[in-house]
Amino acid sequence: MPEGDAVYRTAARLRGALDGRVLTRSDFRVPRHATADLTGRAVVTTLSRGKHLLTRVEGDLTVHTHLRMDGSWRIMPAGRRTAPGDLVRLILANERWQAVGVRLGMVDLVRTGDEGRLVGHLGPDLLGPDWDPDEAVRRLRVSPGRTIGEALLDQRNLAGIGTIYRAETLFLRGIWPWRRVGEIEDLAGLVSLAQRLLEANTSHAGTVTTGDRRPANQTWVYGRAGRPCRRCGTRISRGEMGTQPQERLILWCAGCQRG
Repeated sequence: MPEGDAVYRTAARLRGALDGRVLTRSDFRVPRHATADLTGRAVVTTLSRGKHLLTRVEGDLTVHTHLRMDGSWRIMPAGRRTAPGDLVRLILANERWQAVGVRLGMVDLVRTGDEGRLVGHLGPDLLGPDWDPDEAVRRLRVSPGRTIGEALLDQRNLAGIGTIYRAETLFLRGIWPWRRVGEIEDLAGLVSLAQRLLEANTSHAGTVTTGDRRPANQTWVYGRAGRPCRRCGTRISRGEMGTQPQERLILWCAGCQRG
């Protein structure tokens, strides 16, 4: 699933193609909004909120989308045909560009004033103007008996972290993923590090946490199961966290992140 930095970059691409331009085509390919028509309305802007995207349109309307596991927004010249086999869920186009939503996990059309119904449950956005590390720490501390690995992925605590940044942040702080939240003294340092990691990756594709952009050197533990730790040489472990059906991948170094 794309993480907060990837969604942030997607919002920027949508702004570049759609902001301030009048829609000449809106094609909702989801049953609930199949008859909706936004043509003739100008796009105001697109914002990211954690892993959610909010495209605001004239007339107090918001198109809400979520990429889920394998969704994407593709920007291409207006009128160009999509590739055969693409599962297109939504097209928003103007005279110059079209934004094609492929395999989107969520597509909603709501009043802009009702956005809170869809994203109001989210915690502070690590890449948003509402980022508040103190509030993120407060929310984490509400459940001191919960594992830190599960708590970091809960978007109600802080919005934008996925399996990549969870693994990388915990490794860099030397924290075993199954430690309880209440056992961690410096939660403020942990969430601030996560925010800095995401922010550092907003201007380029891919996730780099090591400072080295070469393909095989970009991360410390994520994507490196069974390979030696870059710091201590211990083989990187791989497992799952959470309860079914919410189990998610977790990677860690048993040498650097002792239980």
